[in-house]
Amino acid sequence: MVLKMTELQTIADNSEVVLHFDLKLSDGSAADSTRVHNKPAKLTMGDGSLTANFEKCLLGLKTGDKKEFSLAAEDAFGLPNPDNIHHMDRTRFGSDTPAEVGMIIAFTQPDGSELPGIIRAVEGHSVTVDFNHPLAGQEVVFAVEIIQVK
Repeated sequence: MVLKMTELQTIADNSEVVLHFDLKLSDGSAADSTRVHNKPAKLTMGDGSLTANFEKCLLGLKTGDKKEFSLAAEDAFGLPNPDNIHHMDRTRFGSDTPAEVGMIIAFTQPDGSELPGIIRAVEGHSVTVDFNHPLAGQEVVFAVEIIQVK
């Protein structure tokens, strides 16, 4: 059987996919989008670029498809984990990385990798750093436009 070039491939495990996506919070505010710089995302299904729940949304779609999915917090970026909130001594922060509420700072882990943390509070000598994903606990709307499937 010879496939005609006009037949569109369906997204399956290990498919290479080029897509535009918009990630919005349930109130409609934008969280992320490939359209901001008009640079579509490219991924291989199963490569870890997206969580399993986001990948499930793509399965079965074809080139040209546009679809929107609502994901509950536990199916998107998870629920906040209290064990991911740490209290650090303010002396760990210098003039180049001041501890200011709302700042996102990369912390170097023992293995050399970096983990971003959000400064949630600064009280006296204590700095509260949240290492949960910034969208943890948020219901999200995942809107996609499939550009190419291989």
